[in-house]
Amino acid sequence: MVRVAVVGASGYTGVELLRLLSNHPEVTVTCVTSEQSAGKPVSEVFPSLRGRCDLVLENVEPVRVAERADFVFTALPHKAAMEVVPTFLRLGCRVVDLSADYRLHDAAEYARWYEPHLNPHLLAEAVYGLPELRREQIVAARLVANPGCYPTSIILGLAPLLRGGLIDAAGLIADAKSGVSGAGRGAKVDSLFCEVNESFRAYGVGGVHRHIPEIEQELSLLAGKGVTIAFTPHLVPMDRGILSTIYAVPLRALSTADLVEHCRQFYAAEPFVRVLPEGSFPSTLHVRGGNFCDIGVTIDPRSGRVIVVSAIDNLVKGAAGQAVQNMNLMLGLDERAGLTGLPLFP
Repeated sequence: MVRVAVVGASGYTGVELLRLLSNHPEVTVTCVTSEQSAGKPVSEVFPSLRGRCDLVLENVEPVRVAERADFVFTALPHKAAMEVVPTFLRLGCRVVDLSADYRLHDAAEYARWYEPHLNPHLLAEAVYGLPELRREQIVAARLVANPGCYPTSIILGLAPLLRGGLIDAAGLIADAKSGVSGAGRGAKVDSLFCEVNESFRAYGVGGVHRHIPEIEQELSLLAGKGVTIAFTPHLVPMDRGILSTIYAVPLRALSTADLVEHCRQFYAAEPFVRVLPEGSFPSTLHVRGGNFCDIGVTIDPRSGRVIVVSAIDNLVKGAAGQAVQNMNLMLGLDERAGLTGLPLFP
């Protein structure tokens, strides 16, 4: 059994990691950390884990964690992750980092959107952990940067069309909606029940959301040239899920059947991407709790636009599930291990 540590286990992503890992046949969780809840059993913080994971939460001491783990998930805020990841690597652990600290390849770009990077030399080594596009690199990596939730939904939706040269890389528009868990578990006025219930609002409007450089970085690699996207996220009053509606201009005459078939062939070997039949479009309800990305695509004959709709669970394929998928690849395990459960319905 592979010994696994979850560093930052008291957030929504942390508990989702522990839920998935509790059903994994090849790993055992040996260490969980939390600065806020150190000294408490994790099952006291998250009663859903009772009887399955009752480890006591500890303060983050990288050397002590590395003594008991072969593999580390860092589910920490940005900056906090880059303060500990180099130590884990130096001590021989392999790492999937779920923060934004290693997603951007350019240290100057990271500084522009976040702050100066503490270990920029690792940016060249870190592999962007989208298995459908980076599988071979992930297998050989010792540090994988788990993608953000919005970027996962948008990049997977556009990848077949950009790589296939079917759409113009200019003029891309993504309108995305997320459940409230995407804002994290920390107390914030904007996440309070009375602020969110019966409300639907845009935020990060005007090209200021921190996921933009990550999205543009990966879309540019797919297109083979620089891509600028108009991205607007929205908060909807549900616990989890992301639905992204993406608009693009086709480069030649295409039918909906052409688009669907192209996407099906592109993802034919992928266990966690489901391309829907012509005329069908995804719902967050149908991916809730599962590691799937569902994609529907059509052509709007009036505007001439290609419309892609993608849905994921932001805590699973958008975070913890994708992290486990990456771990499986890095350890040479069945990529689906611990992730075979179907989404919850209703």
